[in-house]
Amino acid sequence: MALSRIFGNQALRRWVFNMTGYNKLGLLHDDCLYENEVVKEAIRRLPLEVQDERAFRMVRAMQLDLQHTILPKEQWTKFEEDVRYLEPYINEVKKEMKEKQEWNKNY
Repeated sequence: MALSRIFGNQALRRWVFNMTGYNKLGLLHDDCLYENEVVKEAIRRLPLEVQDERAFRMVRAMQLDLQHTILPKEQWTKFEEDVRYLEPYINEVKKEMKEKQEWNKNY
């Protein structure tokens, strides 16, 4: 927390983004999430076009990893482009699961 007060939250987030390295493979933050039940259901609910884009990024990253290389710098994911595309779907799935638990608990 002290670093965020010194550098500002945005600067700290940018530093962490650059340190993770997934941007060098053309991945987005949500491409790297552990696929538990919630994430798998959120991915299933994505529009097909977004699912295809995600699959392309994942396959390309695996290929780059096998070749022990990274993308050219102009193809790296930029901080501003790293959108949390799965977040609304994850929140929706979590809310539905919680409602289902409440329903099952009462009936």
